[in-house]
Order: sequence, then structure tokens, then C-alpha cells
Amino acid sequence: MYVVMNELHVPAEGRQNVAARFAESAEKMKQVPGCLDFMFLNPEEDENFQIVMTKWASKTDYENWVNSDAFKQAHKKRRENLDKSPTSGNKIYAYEAVHHL
Repeated sequence: MYVVMNELHVPAEGRQNVAARFAESAEKMKQVPGCLDFMFLNPEEDENFQIVMTKWASKTDYENWVNSDAFKQAHKKRRENLDKSPTSGNKIYAYEAVHHL
């Protein structure tokens, strides 16, 4: 299993917009080959980040998604709507799961 976490740096006033955008993604991710799980996480404390966590059957499945036309289209929409989704940056963390249930 391959796990990817995307830490989105989002000011408090932009969190609802970003969460709404990713709500659309959740349904679409069910159709992506190899995607086992998709979660959008809000921090419990007043932190300026939100997390998108995905679980994949393999690193290859994740890479296929990142290189797909659907991924490019989804991120094109984000670039076109920066004023509605005011992320100030992000950081990707990727892991190979050694143990899991």
C-alpha cells in the first residue's frame, strides 16, 4: 500500500472553500484505478493547514493518477479559481505502508 498526504497551507478564511472543492473530488476518486481511500482532513486546532490523504494499492497507481488527464483537469480548475481557493502552498508526503490492518 502507498499513502500520500498533501498538506495544504490554507488561511482560516479559505478553509470552507477548499473543503467544498475537495468534496467534489471525493466522489470522483472512487473511480480512479488503485485508489483505496480518500480523506480530506480539517485540523482540530486553529492551524493553517488542511490535509488530503489518499491510500493507493501501489505507487504505480498513484503515479498513473498524477499523470492522468483527469488529474490535470482537476488541478487546472484550481489554478483558474485561486481567488476562491486561497491556498498559499502545499507539501506532499509519500509513504510505503509497512504495516496496516
